[in-house]
Amino acid sequence: MYRIWNFVSEYSLLLVGGALAALLWANTAPDSYHHLVHLPLWVDAPIGMIEEHDGLATRVLTLHFLINDMLMALFFAIAAKEVWEAVILSGGSLRGKKALTPLIATLGGMAGPVLVYLALAGMLGVLAEVGRGWAIPTATDIAFSYLVGRIVFGARHPAIGFLLLLAIADDAGGLAILAIFYPTGEVVPMWLLLSLFAAVAVWFLACWLPRRLDRGKQDRPNSTWMRRNLGAWPYVIAGCISWYAFYRAGLHPALGLLPIVPTIPHAERDFGIFAEVERHSTDLLNTIEHALKIPVQLVLCAFGLVNAGVEFGAISAPTWLVLAGLVIGKPLGITLFGWFAANVLHLGMPEGMSLRDLPVVGFVAAIGFTVALFVASVAFPAGPVQDAAKMGALFSLGSAVLAILAGRIARVRRLT
Repeated sequence: MYRIWNFVSEYSLLLVGGALAALLWANTAPDSYHHLVHLPLWVDAPIGMIEEHDGLATRVLTLHFLINDMLMALFFAIAAKEVWEAVILSGGSLRGKKALTPLIATLGGMAGPVLVYLALAGMLGVLAEVGRGWAIPTATDIAFSYLVGRIVFGARHPAIGFLLLLAIADDAGGLAILAIFYPTGEVVPMWLLLSLFAAVAVWFLACWLPRRLDRGKQDRPNSTWMRRNLGAWPYVIAGCISWYAFYRAGLHPALGLLPIVPTIPHAERDFGIFAEVERHSTDLLNTIEHALKIPVQLVLCAFGLVNAGVEFGAISAPTWLVLAGLVIGKPLGITLFGWFAANVLHLGMPEGMSLRDLPVVGFVAAIGFTVALFVASVAFPAGPVQDAAKMGALFSLGSAVLAILAGRIARVRRLT
Protein backbone atom coordinates (compact mmCIF):
# COMPACT_ATOMS: atom_id res chain seq x y z
CA MET A 1 0.00 0.00 0.00
CA TYR A 2 1.43 3.36 -0.87
CA ARG A 3 0.85 6.86 -2.02
CA ILE A 4 3.99 8.90 -2.12
CA TRP A 5 4.02 12.37 -0.61
CA ASN A 6 4.39 14.15 -3.94
CA PHE A 7 1.44 12.24 -5.39
CA VAL A 8 -0.80 13.20 -2.47
CA SER A 9 0.26 16.85 -2.71
CA GLU A 10 -0.26 16.98 -6.47
CA TYR A 11 -3.67 15.40 -6.69
CA SER A 12 -4.94 17.26 -3.64
CA LEU A 13 -4.00 20.56 -5.20
CA LEU A 14 -5.59 19.58 -8.50
CA LEU A 15 -8.80 18.59 -6.71
CA VAL A 16 -8.87 21.84 -4.76
CA GLY A 17 -8.11 23.76 -7.94
CA GLY A 18 -11.02 22.16 -9.73
CA ALA A 19 -13.34 22.83 -6.79
CA LEU A 20 -12.28 26.48 -6.51
CA ALA A 21 -12.69 26.98 -10.26
CA ALA A 22 -16.18 25.47 -10.01
CA LEU A 23 -17.16 27.74 -7.11
CA LEU A 24 -15.92 30.83 -8.95
CA TRP A 25 -17.59 29.83 -12.20
CA ALA A 26 -20.93 28.87 -10.60
CA ASN A 27 -21.13 32.16 -8.70
CA THR A 28 -20.19 34.40 -11.64
CA ALA A 29 -21.75 32.64 -14.64
CA PRO A 30 -24.08 29.92 -13.31
CA ASP A 31 -25.90 29.29 -16.59
CA SER A 32 -22.76 28.47 -18.54
CA TYR A 33 -21.41 26.38 -15.66
CA HIS A 34 -24.51 24.18 -15.41
CA HIS A 35 -24.59 23.91 -19.21
CA LEU A 36 -21.07 22.45 -19.06
CA VAL A 37 -21.88 20.03 -16.23
CA HIS A 38 -24.89 18.60 -18.04
CA LEU A 39 -23.36 18.84 -21.51
CA PRO A 40 -24.71 15.96 -23.64
CA LEU A 41 -21.84 14.02 -25.18
CA TRP A 42 -23.90 11.27 -26.80
CA VAL A 43 -27.67 11.23 -27.29
CA ASP A 44 -29.33 7.81 -27.63
CA ALA A 45 -26.27 6.28 -25.98
CA PRO A 46 -26.26 2.68 -24.68
CA ILE A 47 -25.27 4.03 -21.25
CA GLY A 48 -26.04 7.26 -19.43
CA MET A 49 -28.87 9.08 -17.72
CA ILE A 50 -32.46 8.78 -18.93
CA GLU A 51 -33.85 12.19 -19.91
CA GLU A 52 -37.23 13.12 -21.33
CA HIS A 53 -37.47 15.23 -24.47
CA ASP A 54 -40.86 15.99 -25.97
CA GLY A 55 -42.39 13.15 -23.97
CA LEU A 56 -39.84 10.60 -25.17
CA ALA A 57 -37.35 8.99 -22.81
CA THR A 58 -33.81 9.12 -24.17
CA ARG A 59 -30.59 7.81 -22.66
CA VAL A 60 -27.96 10.55 -22.75
CA LEU A 61 -24.27 10.28 -21.88
CA THR A 62 -23.50 13.62 -20.20
CA LEU A 63 -20.19 15.04 -18.99
CA HIS A 64 -21.39 14.64 -15.39
CA PHE A 65 -22.17 10.93 -15.94
CA LEU A 66 -18.83 10.38 -17.69
CA ILE A 67 -16.89 11.79 -14.74
CA ASN A 68 -18.97 10.70 -11.73
CA ASP A 69 -20.16 7.30 -12.89
CA MET A 70 -17.37 6.17 -15.20
CA LEU A 71 -14.03 7.87 -14.56
CA MET A 72 -14.41 8.02 -10.77
CA ALA A 73 -14.32 4.22 -10.88
CA LEU A 74 -10.53 4.62 -11.20
CA PHE A 75 -10.39 6.58 -7.93
CA PHE A 76 -12.50 4.02 -6.07
CA ALA A 77 -10.37 1.22 -7.52
CA ILE A 78 -7.30 2.78 -5.91
CA ALA A 79 -9.18 3.11 -2.62
CA ALA A 80 -10.21 -0.55 -2.93
CA LYS A 81 -6.58 -1.51 -3.57
CA GLU A 82 -5.58 0.06 -0.25
CA VAL A 83 -8.33 -1.75 1.62
CA TRP A 84 -7.52 -5.06 -0.09
CA GLU A 85 -3.83 -4.86 0.75
CA ALA A 86 -4.61 -3.92 4.34
CA VAL A 87 -6.81 -7.01 4.72
CA ILE A 88 -5.06 -9.71 2.71
CA LEU A 89 -1.32 -9.20 3.17
CA SER A 90 0.44 -10.69 6.17
CA GLY A 91 1.71 -7.25 7.21
CA GLY A 92 -1.55 -5.49 6.38
CA SER A 93 -2.78 -2.85 8.78
CA LEU A 94 -6.28 -4.35 9.01
CA ARG A 95 -5.01 -7.70 10.28
CA GLY A 96 -4.61 -8.79 13.86
CA LYS A 97 -5.17 -7.19 17.23
CA LYS A 98 -3.16 -4.09 16.37
CA ALA A 99 -6.01 -2.89 14.17
CA LEU A 100 -8.83 -3.29 16.70
CA THR A 101 -8.65 0.08 18.50
CA PRO A 102 -8.56 2.20 15.33
CA LEU A 103 -11.23 0.00 13.74
CA ILE A 104 -13.55 0.46 16.71
CA ALA A 105 -12.77 4.19 16.62
CA THR A 106 -13.78 4.10 12.94
CA LEU A 107 -17.21 2.77 13.92
CA GLY A 108 -17.58 5.77 16.20
CA GLY A 109 -16.34 8.04 13.45
CA MET A 110 -19.17 6.81 11.23
CA ALA A 111 -21.93 6.46 13.83
CA GLY A 112 -21.28 9.84 15.47
CA PRO A 113 -21.85 11.93 12.31
CA VAL A 114 -25.01 9.97 11.44
CA LEU A 115 -26.50 10.53 14.91
CA VAL A 116 -25.61 14.23 14.95
CA TYR A 117 -26.98 14.73 11.42
CA LEU A 118 -30.27 12.95 12.08
CA ALA A 119 -30.75 14.45 15.57
CA LEU A 120 -30.25 18.01 14.34
CA ALA A 121 -32.44 17.38 11.29
CA GLY A 122 -35.19 16.14 13.63
CA MET A 123 -34.81 19.16 15.91
CA LEU A 124 -35.04 21.52 12.93
CA GLY A 125 -38.07 19.67 11.56
CA VAL A 126 -36.43 18.90 8.19
CA LEU A 127 -35.81 15.18 8.65
CA ALA A 128 -38.28 14.19 5.94
CA GLU A 129 -36.64 16.51 3.41
CA VAL A 130 -32.97 15.86 4.13
CA GLY A 131 -32.87 12.54 6.00
CA ARG A 132 -31.54 10.72 2.94
CA GLY A 133 -28.25 12.59 3.30
CA TRP A 134 -27.31 10.87 6.58
CA ALA A 135 -24.29 9.14 4.99
CA ILE A 136 -22.65 12.32 3.65
CA PRO A 137 -20.78 13.23 6.88
CA THR A 138 -19.51 9.67 7.45
CA ALA A 139 -16.76 10.23 4.86
CA THR A 140 -13.07 10.87 5.52
CA ASP A 141 -10.81 12.16 2.77
CA ILE A 142 -7.63 10.05 2.98
CA ALA A 143 -5.37 12.47 1.12
CA PHE A 144 -6.35 15.65 2.95
CA SER A 145 -6.44 13.89 6.30
CA TYR A 146 -2.91 12.65 5.72
CA LEU A 147 -1.70 16.11 4.73
CA VAL A 148 -3.25 17.80 7.76
CA GLY A 149 -2.18 14.94 10.03
CA ARG A 150 1.44 15.49 9.06
CA ILE A 151 1.10 19.19 9.84
CA VAL A 152 -0.40 18.50 13.27
CA PHE A 153 1.50 15.39 14.40
CA GLY A 154 4.58 15.28 12.18
CA ALA A 155 5.52 12.43 9.85
CA ARG A 156 6.78 9.99 12.51
CA HIS A 157 4.03 10.26 15.13
CA PRO A 158 2.12 6.97 15.70
CA ALA A 159 -1.12 8.90 15.31
CA ILE A 160 -0.42 9.08 11.57
CA GLY A 161 -0.66 5.30 11.24
CA PHE A 162 -3.77 5.31 13.45
CA LEU A 163 -5.31 8.02 11.25
CA LEU A 164 -4.52 6.26 7.98
CA LEU A 165 -5.93 2.96 9.21
CA LEU A 166 -9.06 4.77 10.35
CA ALA A 167 -9.39 6.54 7.00
CA ILE A 168 -8.92 3.30 5.03
CA ALA A 169 -11.53 1.48 7.12
CA ASP A 170 -13.81 4.51 6.78
CA ASP A 171 -13.46 4.29 2.99
CA ALA A 172 -14.34 0.59 3.10
CA GLY A 173 -17.46 1.41 5.09
CA GLY A 174 -18.29 4.24 2.71
CA LEU A 175 -18.06 1.93 -0.30
CA ALA A 176 -20.43 -0.51 1.41
CA ILE A 177 -22.87 2.30 2.22
CA LEU A 178 -22.87 3.51 -1.39
CA ALA A 179 -23.51 0.02 -2.70
CA ILE A 180 -26.28 -0.86 -0.22
CA PHE A 181 -28.14 2.38 0.50
CA TYR A 182 -27.69 4.45 -2.66
CA PRO A 183 -28.57 2.40 -5.74
CA THR A 184 -28.86 4.46 -8.92
CA GLY A 185 -32.11 2.86 -10.03
CA GLU A 186 -34.18 -0.26 -9.64
CA VAL A 187 -31.86 -2.90 -8.22
CA VAL A 188 -31.54 -6.00 -10.41
CA PRO A 189 -29.20 -8.30 -8.43
CA MET A 190 -28.99 -10.90 -11.21
CA TRP A 191 -26.68 -8.60 -13.16
CA LEU A 192 -24.12 -8.91 -10.36
CA LEU A 193 -23.60 -12.51 -11.45
CA LEU A 194 -21.97 -11.09 -14.58
CA SER A 195 -19.56 -9.09 -12.40
CA LEU A 196 -18.80 -12.20 -10.34
CA PHE A 197 -18.27 -14.22 -13.51
CA ALA A 198 -15.85 -11.60 -14.88
CA ALA A 199 -13.84 -11.61 -11.64
CA VAL A 200 -13.68 -15.42 -11.38
CA ALA A 201 -12.90 -15.84 -15.08
CA VAL A 202 -10.04 -13.35 -15.17
CA TRP A 203 -8.56 -14.76 -11.96
CA PHE A 204 -8.76 -18.32 -13.30
CA LEU A 205 -7.53 -17.65 -16.85
CA ALA A 206 -4.97 -14.89 -16.28
CA CYS A 207 -3.69 -15.70 -12.80
CA TRP A 208 -4.36 -19.24 -11.49
CA LEU A 209 -4.08 -21.23 -14.71
CA PRO A 210 -0.67 -19.88 -15.87
CA ARG A 211 0.76 -20.49 -12.41
CA ARG A 212 -0.71 -23.98 -12.38
CA LEU A 213 0.84 -24.78 -15.76
CA ASP A 214 4.19 -23.41 -14.53
CA ARG A 215 4.43 -25.77 -11.58
CA GLY A 216 7.90 -27.36 -11.57
CA LYS A 217 9.18 -25.00 -14.30
CA GLN A 218 11.73 -22.57 -12.96
CA ASP A 219 11.49 -20.15 -15.92
CA ARG A 220 7.66 -19.90 -15.56
CA PRO A 221 7.00 -19.65 -19.32
CA ASN A 222 3.22 -19.31 -19.17
CA SER A 223 3.15 -16.61 -16.50
CA THR A 224 5.96 -14.76 -18.30
CA TRP A 225 4.07 -14.92 -21.61
CA MET A 226 0.91 -13.57 -19.95
CA ARG A 227 2.80 -10.71 -18.34
CA ARG A 228 4.78 -9.71 -21.44
CA ASN A 229 2.08 -10.11 -24.09
CA LEU A 230 -1.19 -9.38 -22.33
CA GLY A 231 -0.14 -7.36 -19.29
CA ALA A 232 -3.13 -5.68 -17.67
CA TRP A 233 -5.52 -6.13 -20.62
CA PRO A 234 -7.41 -9.16 -19.24
CA TYR A 235 -8.17 -7.13 -16.09
CA VAL A 236 -9.13 -4.05 -18.11
CA ILE A 237 -11.64 -6.12 -20.07
CA ALA A 238 -12.96 -7.77 -16.90
CA GLY A 239 -13.22 -4.33 -15.29
CA CYS A 240 -15.32 -3.01 -18.17
CA ILE A 241 -17.64 -6.02 -17.92
CA SER A 242 -17.94 -5.62 -14.15
CA TRP A 243 -18.63 -1.88 -14.50
CA TYR A 244 -21.44 -2.58 -16.97
CA ALA A 245 -22.86 -5.23 -14.66
CA PHE A 246 -23.01 -2.73 -11.78
CA TYR A 247 -24.61 -0.19 -14.09
CA ARG A 248 -27.32 -2.61 -15.20
CA ALA A 249 -27.78 -3.93 -11.65
CA GLY A 250 -28.78 -0.46 -10.45
CA LEU A 251 -25.79 -0.10 -8.11
CA HIS A 252 -23.54 2.91 -8.49
CA PRO A 253 -21.28 2.00 -11.42
CA ALA A 254 -18.34 3.95 -9.96
CA LEU A 255 -17.95 0.93 -7.67
CA GLY A 256 -17.88 -1.47 -10.61
CA LEU A 257 -14.14 -2.17 -10.55
CA LEU A 258 -14.12 -3.30 -6.91
CA PRO A 259 -14.69 -7.03 -7.61
CA ILE A 260 -11.76 -7.08 -10.06
CA VAL A 261 -9.12 -5.52 -7.79
CA PRO A 262 -8.64 -8.65 -5.59
CA THR A 263 -8.02 -10.78 -8.70
CA ILE A 264 -4.94 -8.80 -9.83
CA PRO A 265 -1.60 -10.42 -8.91
CA HIS A 266 0.14 -8.74 -6.00
CA ALA A 267 3.47 -9.33 -4.30
CA GLU A 268 3.22 -10.91 -0.86
CA ARG A 269 4.60 -7.87 0.91
CA ASP A 270 3.33 -4.54 2.16
CA PHE A 271 5.47 -1.54 3.00
CA GLY A 272 2.55 0.56 4.23
CA ILE A 273 0.46 3.29 2.68
CA PHE A 274 2.47 6.24 1.32
CA ALA A 275 5.71 4.24 1.65
CA GLU A 276 8.26 5.59 -0.83
CA VAL A 277 9.80 2.15 -1.41
CA GLU A 278 6.62 0.78 -3.02
CA ARG A 279 7.25 3.05 -5.98
CA HIS A 280 9.72 0.39 -7.13
CA SER A 281 7.27 -2.54 -6.81
CA THR A 282 6.84 -4.35 -10.13
CA ASP A 283 3.90 -6.64 -9.35
CA LEU A 284 0.91 -6.07 -11.62
CA LEU A 285 -1.35 -4.42 -9.02
CA ASN A 286 1.23 -1.80 -8.14
CA THR A 287 2.17 -1.37 -11.82
CA ILE A 288 -1.45 -0.61 -12.66
CA GLU A 289 -1.65 1.86 -9.79
CA HIS A 290 1.51 3.60 -11.05
CA ALA A 291 -0.05 3.87 -14.51
CA LEU A 292 -3.23 5.38 -13.04
CA LYS A 293 -1.34 8.04 -11.07
CA ILE A 294 -1.68 10.91 -13.54
CA PRO A 295 -5.13 9.92 -14.91
CA VAL A 296 -6.57 9.83 -11.38
CA GLN A 297 -5.13 13.28 -10.66
CA LEU A 298 -6.92 14.62 -13.73
CA VAL A 299 -10.13 12.76 -12.90
CA LEU A 300 -10.18 14.28 -9.41
CA CYS A 301 -9.64 17.73 -10.86
CA ALA A 302 -12.57 17.16 -13.24
CA PHE A 303 -14.62 15.74 -10.37
CA GLY A 304 -14.08 18.91 -8.36
CA LEU A 305 -14.99 21.00 -11.39
CA VAL A 306 -18.34 19.32 -12.11
CA ASN A 307 -19.41 18.74 -8.49
CA ALA A 308 -18.27 21.70 -6.40
CA GLY A 309 -19.97 24.42 -8.42
CA VAL A 310 -22.43 25.58 -5.78
CA GLU A 311 -23.81 29.09 -5.53
CA PHE A 312 -23.29 30.65 -2.12
CA GLY A 313 -26.99 31.45 -1.99
CA ALA A 314 -27.61 27.70 -1.72
CA ILE A 315 -26.37 27.62 1.89
CA SER A 316 -29.22 26.31 4.04
CA ALA A 317 -30.04 23.66 6.66
CA PRO A 318 -28.32 20.71 4.88
CA THR A 319 -25.08 22.71 4.81
CA TRP A 320 -24.98 23.01 8.58
CA LEU A 321 -26.21 19.44 9.11
CA VAL A 322 -23.38 17.99 7.04
CA LEU A 323 -20.83 20.30 8.60
CA ALA A 324 -22.04 19.56 12.15
CA GLY A 325 -22.01 15.85 11.46
CA LEU A 326 -18.38 16.09 10.39
CA VAL A 327 -16.86 18.58 12.85
CA ILE A 328 -18.93 17.50 15.89
CA GLY A 329 -19.93 13.90 15.22
CA LYS A 330 -16.55 12.70 13.93
CA PRO A 331 -14.38 13.88 16.85
CA LEU A 332 -16.97 12.78 19.43
CA GLY A 333 -17.49 9.36 17.89
CA ILE A 334 -13.79 8.66 17.40
CA THR A 335 -12.91 9.86 20.91
CA LEU A 336 -15.65 7.92 22.71
CA PHE A 337 -15.26 4.68 20.77
CA GLY A 338 -11.47 4.90 20.87
CA TRP A 339 -11.55 5.43 24.66
CA PHE A 340 -13.97 2.51 25.03
CA ALA A 341 -11.69 0.22 23.00
CA ALA A 342 -8.51 1.28 24.79
CA ASN A 343 -9.79 1.39 28.40
CA VAL A 344 -12.94 -0.71 28.69
CA LEU A 345 -11.96 -3.46 26.24
CA HIS A 346 -8.30 -3.12 27.32
CA LEU A 347 -7.06 -3.10 23.74
CA GLY A 348 -4.74 -0.20 24.44
CA MET A 349 -3.37 2.51 22.20
CA PRO A 350 -0.43 2.40 19.76
CA GLU A 351 2.88 2.92 21.52
CA GLY A 352 3.66 6.63 21.76
CA MET A 353 0.01 7.69 21.35
CA SER A 354 -2.23 8.82 24.22
CA LEU A 355 -5.97 9.27 24.66
CA ARG A 356 -5.64 13.04 24.38
CA ASP A 357 -4.59 12.53 20.76
CA LEU A 358 -7.98 11.00 19.88
CA PRO A 359 -9.98 14.27 19.62
CA VAL A 360 -7.21 15.73 17.46
CA VAL A 361 -7.38 12.69 15.16
CA GLY A 362 -11.15 13.18 15.11
CA PHE A 363 -10.87 16.74 13.84
CA VAL A 364 -8.37 15.67 11.19
CA ALA A 365 -10.70 12.88 10.07
CA ALA A 366 -13.59 15.36 9.86
CA ILE A 367 -12.33 16.53 6.48
CA GLY A 368 -14.87 14.78 4.25
CA PHE A 369 -14.43 16.69 0.98
CA THR A 370 -13.95 14.24 -1.93
CA VAL A 371 -16.11 11.31 -0.79
CA ALA A 372 -18.62 13.62 0.96
CA LEU A 373 -19.10 15.52 -2.31
CA PHE A 374 -19.58 12.24 -4.12
CA VAL A 375 -22.15 10.92 -1.65
CA ALA A 376 -24.02 14.24 -1.73
CA SER A 377 -24.31 14.00 -5.52
CA VAL A 378 -25.80 10.51 -5.10
CA ALA A 379 -27.98 11.08 -2.03
CA PHE A 380 -29.99 14.00 -3.43
CA PRO A 381 -31.22 14.86 -6.91
CA ALA A 382 -29.73 17.93 -8.55
CA GLY A 383 -31.20 21.03 -6.96
CA PRO A 384 -31.07 23.27 -3.87
CA VAL A 385 -30.83 20.46 -1.29
CA GLN A 386 -27.93 18.78 -3.09
CA ASP A 387 -26.15 22.12 -3.51
CA ALA A 388 -26.57 22.95 0.17
CA ALA A 389 -25.21 19.53 1.21
CA LYS A 390 -22.23 19.94 -1.11
CA MET A 391 -21.46 23.27 0.49
CA GLY A 392 -21.26 21.52 3.86
CA ALA A 393 -18.77 19.05 2.35
CA LEU A 394 -16.69 21.93 1.03
CA PHE A 395 -16.78 23.75 4.36
CA SER A 396 -15.40 20.61 6.04
CA LEU A 397 -11.97 21.70 4.81
CA GLY A 398 -12.16 24.19 7.68
CA SER A 399 -11.72 21.28 10.06
CA ALA A 400 -8.02 21.51 9.23
CA VAL A 401 -7.89 24.73 11.24
CA LEU A 402 -9.79 23.10 14.11
CA ALA A 403 -7.35 20.17 14.05
CA ILE A 404 -4.35 22.48 14.30
CA LEU A 405 -5.96 24.37 17.20
CA ALA A 406 -6.89 21.10 18.93
CA GLY A 407 -3.31 19.94 18.53
CA ARG A 408 -2.05 23.09 20.23
CA ILE A 409 -4.56 22.76 23.08
CA ALA A 410 -3.72 19.06 23.57
CA ARG A 411 -0.01 19.95 23.40
CA VAL A 412 0.66 17.37 20.75
CA ARG A 413 4.36 16.70 20.36
CA ARG A 414 5.24 16.74 16.67
CA LEU A 415 7.61 13.98 15.61
CA THR A 416 9.29 14.83 12.33
